[in-house]
Amino acid sequence: MAAKKTAKVSAKSKAGPSPKVAKRAAQPKAAAPAAKAKTAVAPKAAKPAPKAPKAEPTSGIGEGSTAPAFSLLDDAGQTVASGSLKGKPYVLYFYPKDDTPGCTREACDFRDNLSAFNSRKVRVLGVSPDAPAAHTKFKKKYSLTFTLLSDPEKELAKAYGVWAKKLNYGKEYMGIVRSTFVVNAAGKIVKAWRGVRVDGHVVAVLEAAANA
Repeated sequence: MAAKKTAKVSAKSKAGPSPKVAKRAAQPKAAAPAAKAKTAVAPKAAKPAPKAPKAEPTSGIGEGSTAPAFSLLDDAGQTVASGSLKGKPYVLYFYPKDDTPGCTREACDFRDNLSAFNSRKVRVLGVSPDAPAAHTKFKKKYSLTFTLLSDPEKELAKAYGVWAKKLNYGKEYMGIVRSTFVVNAAGKIVKAWRGVRVDGHVVAVLEAAANA
């Protein structure tokens, strides 16, 4: 009998763990909870770059200023002085050179609208460093019917601050900055344009001159 009991005990130990124990052992351990991801902080938006300051005329001449006095030869070789314009509004426009594409278009625009300026009793005067003879040729070629003034020493251009440094194709040089000024009967500048774009410009000048 003792031998049989020993045999049963041995058989149980060889059979291994009970099914319940085996099942428990087979279950994998639950994975450890993943670490919470840190919330990404969005970078602060960069501050907008400050606007570039507007270029100011070197002469300080602008709207509200008294128009500089002048005495220059016109296309006919006659002297035109600012004193003779006292009590009358006028337009003074500066351009780089006679018979160049942009200057020709601008002059022709003034020519085509001259009757409207005349009806408002506003005189139109063009100014460039060209000699009177060059002005005469320019006027004849394009049938210009308003006065062109010769400013070879750039005295009036400098007084208005339109003789300035320019940049073209990476090259710096001094030249006339295309500009227009409307002067009222009291001799005050009531409207000023610098760095003029020709297209549509004369129409804007006419509107301003109507209130000069």
